[in-house]
This record gives sequence, C-alpha cells and structure tokens, in this order.
Amino acid sequence: MLILFPGFRCDKEEETLLSGCLKGKLEIKGVCMNYVISVQQGTYDPSLIEASWKDPITGNTYAKVFALGSLCDFPDTIKEGDEFYFNVVNKTDDNCAVCLAYRPVPEKHLQIKVNDKPCN
Repeated sequence: MLILFPGFRCDKEEETLLSGCLKGKLEIKGVCMNYVISVQQGTYDPSLIEASWKDPITGNTYAKVFALGSLCDFPDTIKEGDEFYFNVVNKTDDNCAVCLAYRPVPEKHLQIKVNDKPCN
C-alpha cells in the first residue's frame, strides 16, 4: 500500500550559480519527484555527483548521476530518457506540495534550473 503525504516548503532566495551550463538526461522519473539525472556534457565538480550508482530496484548502473533537489520547478514536459540543459543553483523557490513516497535515488542531490536552450 502506498501512502502519500504532502510536504510543504516555503523558502525563497535568489539563485546563485555554482557551475556552468551542463547537458543532462533524466534517467529515472520516479514517484513523488524521486528523479535521477545523469550529466552528459559539461564541466562540473565531481564531488557534487555520484560517479556510479546502482539502482536497487532495476539493478541498472548509472554513471555521473544525482537526485533532483529542486522539486518545485522541474518541467513536467521532460520525460524519462529526455536530454536537457541546466545550471546548478544554490537555492530555488520551493513553494509547492510534494508527496513523501520514496523511490531509491542517489545520495547526492542537486538543485538545478533547466534552461530553455542549449549551452553556448
């Protein structure tokens, strides 16, 4: 039985970029925004992501991944397997309800802002 509980966060801070533009891929679009994203291109701090992570549900291993930390503003239009461009940010507006059902994801989480167009 799956029980969902809404979680509310009401923080607002100005975004601060932590790295340049990166190309990512939504590897897992799990329940309740338990998303796993891999870095496909770009320069990043390797300490911010998991070099390798094995999904305990499927047994699949993913390289250069992190769990989505910015739950409130990730576009619904991005589907599992889609590639997109993003920046890592210090803080985003988290002003939404998110259920608390759990699906395994990497330990490292990043707040990101999805870009409308490719990196320059």
